[in-house]
Amino acid sequence: MILKGKHILVGISGGIAAYKIPELIRLLKKAGADVQVTTTKHALEFVTSLTLQTVSGHKVYSDVFAAINEHSTEHISLPDWADMMIIAPATANLLCKMAHGIADDALTTTFAAMRKPVVIAPAMNTNMYNSPATQHAISMLSKWENITMLDAASGELACGTSGKGRMQEVDVLIAAAEYALTPKTLLGKQVLITAGPTQEAIDPVRYITNASTGKMGYALARACLNRGAIVTVVSGPCQVSLKPWQEFCPLQMVNVVSSAEMCQATIQAFDKTDIAILCAAVADFTPKDTADKKIKKQPGQAEMTIQLQTTTDIAATLGKMKQPHQTLVGFALETHDEQANAERKLQAKNLDMIVLNSLQDKGAGFGVDTNKVTLLYANGTKKDLPLLMKQEVADAIIEQII
Repeated sequence: MILKGKHILVGISGGIAAYKIPELIRLLKKAGADVQVTTTKHALEFVTSLTLQTVSGHKVYSDVFAAINEHSTEHISLPDWADMMIIAPATANLLCKMAHGIADDALTTTFAAMRKPVVIAPAMNTNMYNSPATQHAISMLSKWENITMLDAASGELACGTSGKGRMQEVDVLIAAAEYALTPKTLLGKQVLITAGPTQEAIDPVRYITNASTGKMGYALARACLNRGAIVTVVSGPCQVSLKPWQEFCPLQMVNVVSSAEMCQATIQAFDKTDIAILCAAVADFTPKDTADKKIKKQPGQAEMTIQLQTTTDIAATLGKMKQPHQTLVGFALETHDEQANAERKLQAKNLDMIVLNSLQDKGAGFGVDTNKVTLLYANGTKKDLPLLMKQEVADAIIEQII
């Protein structure tokens, strides 16, 4: 959603990781971006100009004086066209040249004219990465206001050794592009988000749970991270991930299983929180007793009764703890009397806002990528959002909180 309609300039230097860049371009275009490419001449030893032109749909700018250039000053026209730039892989040679203002080829002259957001992904041998010259260049570039400098990843390197120096994977570059393009309206704010289901154990192999996937909570975390927040996610068991953002954002993941664990972790994190968004589908009931061995069906047994007890209401607990400077947002998934039930929760739990989902709305609820919600505020006002992708819903919710 953030990348849709954006003009993204991809710069490639001469490293083996250049072979991953056609996939990066494909995914950027799939997200709705228009992509152009500039390279050093050595980059074309690793990935061909024809390949890059095919996946981007544009001519590749690799020679300052080439007759095929659309403009006589391509290194100026491309930065004017672009909303942002991604430089990947960035070799030791390129980093040192960029840090010291050396502009002697298509890529470095283009970078020298770029005043919009730039994401840089270093890639090289470990010894080259750790050299004083490279680290000094990285340190210098990291201080520039428009640059998001990614750390190199660790793992197997092209030279056959293992260590730090791998280029971050394509999904991290995509996440960094989103981050770089998003205004930092939550910069420095502490945000707490609960996400996913809880699992309430019956015995060592069985539990009570619900159909929550965590997609909505993780979309909210992504929206906050892109806006510069310091985010803590208390998450039940989920298949979704925020791993790409963990590579460059201040994100703390607290993984829990039961409602009791989620309650304890959430309360513990709440004191330092500016905004808390309780999106998790927490169990209302849990088995009173949990068997320490698998419960076996007995011969002739026709039924079994499990005695349940209520769990601690996390939203109500935080509502009592809330200080004037804190904002507390809850979620309500309802099947009937939706607004009346949500308004009751809003008041009873001392929330500032509650996000109402109805399972009667097609495309809303668990296990889908879309959602349709109504935002209800403590002052009695409300805002209906249309059916949107969950990430769009998350962005809209965060904008309303801000």
